[in-house]
Amino acid sequence: MKSFAVIGLGKFGFHVAKGLAQQGKSVIAADINEDQIREINEYVQDAIILDSTDMHALNEAGIGQVDVAIVSIGENIEASILTVMALKEIGVQTVIAKAITRVHGQILSKIGASKVVYPEMETAKKIVKKMVANMYYETIDLSITMKLAKLTVPNFWVGTSILSSTFEADYHVKPIAYKHQGKWHTKFENDDILENDDILVVLGDNTNIEALSKKV
Repeated sequence: MKSFAVIGLGKFGFHVAKGLAQQGKSVIAADINEDQIREINEYVQDAIILDSTDMHALNEAGIGQVDVAIVSIGENIEASILTVMALKEIGVQTVIAKAITRVHGQILSKIGASKVVYPEMETAKKIVKKMVANMYYETIDLSITMKLAKLTVPNFWVGTSILSSTFEADYHVKPIAYKHQGKWHTKFENDDILENDDILVVLGDNTNIEALSKKV
């Protein structure tokens, strides 16, 4: 039976570790945050607080002997990269790593990750498909810190070009899809001017998405 280590216990890592354990796999769960360890402890064989960039700590925890290590450190890119390097250094053959950007993923691949996954991007694609079929305003959590919002274009954006910098400069959100004159767009090639009843899907962190929702 293959043994696994899951390092980084945010939403993605937590559910990966729990899911593997529920399938009867041997799982070591590790995170630097005590609260995350407390949450996963009842589901896995071992739950350990450690600095995953420390090779000695990884070996002490038995992670050097697992068949597969899954690195689910997304927000702290430096820690993610250093953890993959440490795992390869101590001899873990198969390392699967979560990335939050394409560049992040390319770096992880170059330093030895066997596979790179983009769970937030994949989730966003699925959510956008679902959201575009629903004309109501809504927000959806992508991760602990990131959200998507779908909304009818508010008055203060009517007359604004979809290519305008105001979304990111003034509101700190990024448009990723929009419906203009009855047609959905995911490529931002035309200088479309937003109108009443257009629909906009934007990505941002929790604070800025919540701030935007209060202004709409």
